[in-house]
Amino acid sequence: MLKRATKGTLEVICGSMFSGKSEELIKRLRRAELANLKLCVFKHKLDDRMTIEYIYAHSGEKFKAIALENPYDMYLFISDETQVIALDEVQFFSNDIIAIILDLIDSGKRVIAAGLNLDFRGVPFGCMPTLMALADSVTKLSAVCRECGKDAHYTQRLIDGKAAKFDDPIIMVGAQECYQARCRDCYIIDQKAWVKHEQNQNNL
Repeated sequence: MLKRATKGTLEVICGSMFSGKSEELIKRLRRAELANLKLCVFKHKLDDRMTIEYIYAHSGEKFKAIALENPYDMYLFISDETQVIALDEVQFFSNDIIAIILDLIDSGKRVIAAGLNLDFRGVPFGCMPTLMALADSVTKLSAVCRECGKDAHYTQRLIDGKAAKFDDPIIMVGAQECYQARCRDCYIIDQKAWVKHEQNQNNL
């Protein structure tokens, strides 16, 4: 546990793939650097699309980061002097990340978490809905629909050019060849499977 101080804040950056989440996160980190704030930047090990040592934005921007799988390992790198803690692809972490982020905020840290708010099925992704509810601020970004050019808030997974099945594995890290940003009209989903999933969740 970290030393207690004036409480910090939680900023959440969310949206579909290709909406500029990592770019927005890097922008805030660059600004924090200019203010001479002490940073600790993390990403999940699953995000290895280029090299594991950096956060990469589709714009080409990058920022040095520590890749982790176990969120508790963050404490190995965070000190009382750390002022800003950033996490990219936060949806991949276990739900333990929620309690850890709350502890960091209680310790006076500014936490910035970026991730997908919905998975490819259109279902709230992992820890994201809870983090969005707890956040001091939420920035929801949109991409451009690859089909019609409208604002896109969904991530379409494609396998051999066709929409993936609802019961396919949730996590499959890829890039543009596997995923596309889609608007509500162009997004393809098995609505019956979605409703059944939501009913099952409500019955838990």
